[in-house]
Amino acid sequence: MGFNCGIVGLPNVGKSTLFNALTATASAEAANFPFCTIEPNTGRVAVPDDRLEKISAITQSARLVPTQMEFVDIAGLVRGASKGEGLGNQFLANIREVDAIVHVLRCFEDENITHVEGGIDPIRDAETVETELMLADLESLEKRITPLEKKAKGGDKESKAQLAIIERALALLRDGEPARKLDVSDDELKAFRMLQLLSAKPVLYACNVEEDAAADGNAFSAKVAEMATGQGAEAVVISAKIEEEVSSLGDEAEKAEFLEALGLSETGLARVIRAGHHLLDLITFFTSGPKESRAWTVRRGAMAPESAGVIHTDFERGFIKAETIAYDDFIDLNGEQGCKDAGKMRQEGKTYLVKDGDIMLFKFNV
Repeated sequence: MGFNCGIVGLPNVGKSTLFNALTATASAEAANFPFCTIEPNTGRVAVPDDRLEKISAITQSARLVPTQMEFVDIAGLVRGASKGEGLGNQFLANIREVDAIVHVLRCFEDENITHVEGGIDPIRDAETVETELMLADLESLEKRITPLEKKAKGGDKESKAQLAIIERALALLRDGEPARKLDVSDDELKAFRMLQLLSAKPVLYACNVEEDAAADGNAFSAKVAEMATGQGAEAVVISAKIEEEVSSLGDEAEKAEFLEALGLSETGLARVIRAGHHLLDLITFFTSGPKESRAWTVRRGAMAPESAGVIHTDFERGFIKAETIAYDDFIDLNGEQGCKDAGKMRQEGKTYLVKDGDIMLFKFNV
């Protein structure tokens, strides 16, 4: 399982350039005018994880299969999108389908690239998009109130519970706060997610800076970082231009040399992925053998059967147990046999909470 992030933002902030770089394709046209992305382009990229290579080296796997991340390049939003301005309706429909939002903010000056709002102000741009999402959520929830009230008066318990959540969400939105700030109990979580609120999506702000600021950011990105901290959101600095150049280099050594010359130790993609994993509270476990070593992604808190189901539904349905080795033990003791000899291979049952880095072998019967 990978996860799905929608790349959003105002027109001409670098969304499609970033998408092209991240997926190393030219499937999204990057042009200097609004709405150059009409249909959402989708690309899947490998999640870099040096642990996979170290595991594979020990088991001498014939191939490595990293886990995947999906990016969706969504049409640029403009003020009034919640009322259908620009490609607003399509934008809102597309964003409803993603797990998280990568909100690209223009944090660079360039007189040759127009800005739909007339000047560079990433905080204003972030608020523009956030406001449109909240207005769309308000309209959506207000339409549901009357039918739910009728059902609730008739004694329908589910409608009463949903109505209570909606009323709290509406109060928050009317105060100008996004739905993701709503305090929801574990019992309410399923009902809350069923509302499919746009402003409930977790947000990662990607500050698109000029090449010279790619390592440390600039004054614009510093303001975004401060805003993100106040929201409990994530922010990363990235130069879409640099990412585009890196993606055009075929040799890994050449890429490393290029990044080093710019004072960068890794690509922006790696930073986006790391922040995205943290944003969605994801962890990675591994399977490894002579044929292949493979990385798998699950949400933190997933139990062993659910994790087995990511590999194949039969594994979850007929789950018996999981032979589990912690990553550090696997590396320190040079693989499975060393861990067995040292008593570091564990037999875990259905209630085991999978941990980041676990190397697992599932036993099942169907």
